[in-house]
Amino acid sequence: QVQLVESGGGSVHAGGSLRLSCVESGFGMRWYAMAWFRQAPGKEREEVSCISNDATSTYYADSVKGRFTISRVNDNRTVYLQMNNLNPDDTATYYCATDWFPDCGRRFTGSLVGRFWGQGTQVTVSS
Repeated sequence: QVQLVESGGGSVHAGGSLRLSCVESGFGMRWYAMAWFRQAPGKEREEVSCISNDATSTYYADSVKGRFTISRVNDNRTVYLQMNNLNPDDTATYYCATDWFPDCGRRFTGSLVGRFWGQGTQVTVSS
């Protein structure tokens, strides 16, 4: 079965940290760039970070630069998002996804079509 399963979400106070994980099965993650997205209630989904298939290049949204770190272990079929110094604006459901390319050259334009998505994990940051 082809799937992405996120975990690691939870509730933290501002300034805290969480580490999200996304485990792939069924399609061979090692060939594809993997990205993290988030969607807060009433807001559009936004791309947070991306890592190329070989982990040689990454992308971060300006809002998370210096606080979040994306990584991957292809042998474990897992991509991670280490989130430090969280603030209430980071509250959202976080999704991992791939658009089936090896690099992170395409920015998200809002359409969910063309990417394969996980089911999401909730992150709540209180002030």
